[in-house]
Amino acid sequence: MNLQNFTLFLHVSGVIVWVGGMAFAWACLRPALAVLPPAQRIPVWIGVFNRFFPLVWMSIVLILASGFGKLAMIGFANGPRAWHWMMLTGLIMVAVFVSVWFGPWRRLRQAARTEDWTAGAAALSSIRRRIGVNLVLSGITVAIATIGLAVL
Repeated sequence: MNLQNFTLFLHVSGVIVWVGGMAFAWACLRPALAVLPPAQRIPVWIGVFNRFFPLVWMSIVLILASGFGKLAMIGFANGPRAWHWMMLTGLIMVAVFVSVWFGPWRRLRQAARTEDWTAGAAALSSIRRRIGVNLVLSGITVAIATIGLAVL
């Protein structure tokens, strides 16, 4: 095994954790919890995000370090155009996650502390929309990473 294989392994592992977790939360967990009243649903989401968000941060570090590392190994100017587009969409995904972390995630926890379930539901809705955006971006990124290598 060489360094290229190892960095690709780290990159794909980070993507699997982040995108897989988002897909599960958005498509499976969200509909299942929708039947609960906010006073029950919001604490469950906080528990889920308390476990998932540290994994997202770890995934972001792995993805960025391995992606920039692969580009640095071959030289940014020599990298396939698709890799540069993948970097752009990935950085946008990171920005969306950071906006969740510093925005609605904080509001959600504050709403739970004060038992303001209306504010909590609004914050949770904002997180859901941003996860949806990141799921779309992740699909675009995967298309760039695969089809884009042949087209771009």
